[in-house]
Amino acid sequence: MQTINHPVVIGGGPVGLVLALSLQQSAVPVTVLEAQPAGAMYGDGRALALSYGTRQVLEQLGVWTLLENTVTAIETIHVSQQKGFGRTVLKAREHDLPALGYVVSYGALMQALDARIAQSPEGITLQYQVPVTALDVHAAAAEVEYQSADGIVEKLSTPLAVIADGGRSLESIPGLVRETKHYGHDALVGLVQTEQPHRNIAYERFTPLGPMALLPNGQQFSLVWTGEQAYLDQIAALDDDAFLQALHAAFGDRVGKFLHAGKRFRFPLKLSKLGQTFAAHCVVIGNAAQTMHPVAGQGFNVGIRDAVALAANVAATQASEWGAAHRLAEYHQSRQRDTGRGLQFTDFLVNVFSNDLVGVGLLRGAGLGALSLLPMARRFLVNKMSYGS
Repeated sequence: MQTINHPVVIGGGPVGLVLALSLQQSAVPVTVLEAQPAGAMYGDGRALALSYGTRQVLEQLGVWTLLENTVTAIETIHVSQQKGFGRTVLKAREHDLPALGYVVSYGALMQALDARIAQSPEGITLQYQVPVTALDVHAAAAEVEYQSADGIVEKLSTPLAVIADGGRSLESIPGLVRETKHYGHDALVGLVQTEQPHRNIAYERFTPLGPMALLPNGQQFSLVWTGEQAYLDQIAALDDDAFLQALHAAFGDRVGKFLHAGKRFRFPLKLSKLGQTFAAHCVVIGNAAQTMHPVAGQGFNVGIRDAVALAANVAATQASEWGAAHRLAEYHQSRQRDTGRGLQFTDFLVNVFSNDLVGVGLLRGAGLGALSLLPMARRFLVNKMSYGS
């Protein structure tokens, strides 16, 4: 078994690489183990909504200049409900921000992160095609078992193992408890072309069957259409023309006609949180630690804040105490408010804005109308979306 006297990150996706780059900036060496081949995700066109706070993180890490030509700025967010009064419009210029957020493909972000590491690889050991097959956390260290690129099973011991792979490696660890709430909803996502240009406006539309969003992405919109699984079964079965008509009926006329829909993808929605964490030598961050409904675009950005907070915690710790129980307890305490409120906020939006109970529509409309008249409330909401709690 190889002993490594520095942190090991399991997962070379955006959250894992942001953590690695953040540790590198603090002169902390790090090893990253990624199951997929190098560049495997470059063609992934899934849209990510980056908050302004995430942009600041990427700027500090030297990644933003490699990414900015591929992002689409969100300058305005228009929030409304179907078949009901009340709306709220948030504008970046009212809050002295260049944008309220940015839309970028997963693949483009991965290319920028990899390119940044290639520019300055010192202190980062990045291994591809090495799936983790077992993780054993002891009182003194964490032992990571993985399969090397040539098929040999290898082990290494580290004072701090960080799980940042979306939870895939957690399947090999018995006894962990995950608190999960299944909404019974799916999300259908894809690119759509509209009659009118997006003008850097993102739309959040609440319907009785579930929230839907249009995010400006290049010259098109990225669609996120959520709803009960039986409802989306019907939507997914439609041909392109019928799908566009159904989308227009649900969304309305604000962007004109829907002209074209690209390939659509679908995934189930849930809220989950790792209920049991490790006392020492192992920590879970990003989607592996908590999964949120995509409404309000909080989940990915919470994961980035996890990575930044953990890097700061490690950098402020002597090497002899990396992974120590009291240091990880401080990290968890520092993240409790942000992750907890993010989960509560998205769950609240889904519960309140996705039903057709008598009287709820009037309350929703009143709430949206009041928000449009209260500058301090809008600023609070923008700050939360940008920087978390």
